[in-house]
Amino acid sequence: MPDNPIRFLIVDDIRENMIALEALLRRDGLRVDFAGSAAEALELMLVHDYALAFLDVQMPETDGFELAELMRGSERTRQIPIIFVTAADRDERRRFKGFEVGALDYIFKPIDPVILQSKADVFFMIGRQARELERQRDELRVLAHHRDAAISRLKAHADNSPLALVECDCRLTIRSWSQGAERMFGVGADQMLGRVIGEQGWLAPEATAVLRSWVQNGTSEGRHKTEARVSRPDGDMIHCEVFGSILRDPSDGNLSLSLQVLDVTERQRAEEMRSLLIGELNHRIKNTLANVQAIARQTLRQAKSLDGFEQGFIGRLQALSRAHSILSDVTWTSAPLDQLIDEQIRAGTLDPLRLTRHGPKVQLSPENTLRLALSLHELGTNAAKYGALSTPNGIIDLSWHQGEACLVLRWEERGGPAVSPPEHKGFGMTLIHASAGGDDNMVKAEWHESGVIWTISLPLGAASPKQSADNQAAPAPDAGKIGSLGQCCVLVVEDEPLVALDMSHELKAAGASVNIARNIDQALQVIGTLEIDVAMLDGNLSGQPVDDVALALARHRIPFCFVSGYGREHLPQGFQHVPVVEKPFRAEALLPVLTELMHAAAIRPTSATPVIRP
Repeated sequence: MPDNPIRFLIVDDIRENMIALEALLRRDGLRVDFAGSAAEALELMLVHDYALAFLDVQMPETDGFELAELMRGSERTRQIPIIFVTAADRDERRRFKGFEVGALDYIFKPIDPVILQSKADVFFMIGRQARELERQRDELRVLAHHRDAAISRLKAHADNSPLALVECDCRLTIRSWSQGAERMFGVGADQMLGRVIGEQGWLAPEATAVLRSWVQNGTSEGRHKTEARVSRPDGDMIHCEVFGSILRDPSDGNLSLSLQVLDVTERQRAEEMRSLLIGELNHRIKNTLANVQAIARQTLRQAKSLDGFEQGFIGRLQALSRAHSILSDVTWTSAPLDQLIDEQIRAGTLDPLRLTRHGPKVQLSPENTLRLALSLHELGTNAAKYGALSTPNGIIDLSWHQGEACLVLRWEERGGPAVSPPEHKGFGMTLIHASAGGDDNMVKAEWHESGVIWTISLPLGAASPKQSADNQAAPAPDAGKIGSLGQCCVLVVEDEPLVALDMSHELKAAGASVNIARNIDQALQVIGTLEIDVAMLDGNLSGQPVDDVALALARHRIPFCFVSGYGREHLPQGFQHVPVVEKPFRAEALLPVLTELMHAAAIRPTSATPVIRP
């Protein structure tokens, strides 16, 4: 160790003695310093660390005994081993005095090299060991510093981490509870340390059983993961992902469990909301397609020519498209009535110079927006063909006001040709009636020579009017239609009037009688009072789930199918055996499902005779 040698100090007033002694001590890794006086020796001792000091007893001014006393009086030099070198007689009193001032041994002149080297070897080895211990101490200090810094960083990460870090022993007794765990679970470490996981009911029993199985399996391989629901003291329930690591103590073989817990409550809510929104979007799209299908079928039924069908269908489809554009701009929340009227003006259905309008600011629900768009299109088209807009001087006065739980819209035509009630109710009038939820009592037409006056009452928001269900008489079956329901009674639970109308036509053409219920109350009333053979249930009625209706049908043992734009995951749970007919439906797919339901339930078709069910 030439860069860091062991140092001996020789103190003698005769330099030749020091040189001779140094020659006997010389070896690799040893450096010998000389001091000709006590003062010089003390100065060297303040600068260097010595493994051994050889002190001549007889020196001028300050002798060896006095120097030893000075060394023992200073903290810096107190621990330096001292061997006295003397040429005096072996006087026991002098030897005792030397030991009294701190000497470890004596060497007498003339010096025996073997004795000198053997004594020096001991202190040289002690010095080397001390130097090695110092080196190891310094290394341990560095390691301890790095360890403490790493622990501090880990603790800072743990305290600021969004994860909750929990450590427990093989009996699931909690030994560590991070600040992240305190924030996530709302419980301090002082309340959790020393307790068994799940003891206070904060963790569900099934999750505790999973953690216990991890420890009992006794393997540290692989990554353990589970999900758990955690109850906070404030009553909130959070959903967590739990990651576990099994650790084995190498000294005693005992297992411990380290848990990292992530709160995924918001993520789960977002996923549920995303699933709900996707389901709602699919429902709206398929409902719209079903409405388009109904418009196409009904327009085709009443069209006198292909050109007439094309004009009627395209005009109605464009009116529906413009209403969809309005709703898209407001993310399908609510649309202003004024904007709906403006869209009819831009489309050319209404003439702004011949239209007066007045009424309060009104926001329409998405359902009412779509329905009223079709109604305004039909009113404007009829006015242009037969009414006030068919003559140069005709005008239309459009007004509205808030009624009791409804919006009352008044369309008055003046200055046109004399009008009279039509002999047959066309599809245009059906669409106008559909704007009020399909209830004839909510639509009134007054035919005057000066012009027609329509009064339409719209239910506010997305609520459907609570009127009695429609029990419509079945017309003579159309022999050209697919399938036959043999005069059975079918309940159609559907809040879209056009879709319900389209279903009704298909069912009546197959020989069935039809009852239409447009909300939950109507559906429950029909189920409880009429003898129903089979039912078709929409997956959602004006934003309301249909679980109660499905349960009522099951209680009364009425076979039914879902007709919906929703996937099965968004339909009432517990009815996985119930068939689902997707919107837009096809008659050739719908009718066999109803027939199969009746056959499977062994129900003979009956007429719709009102009965009171228990």
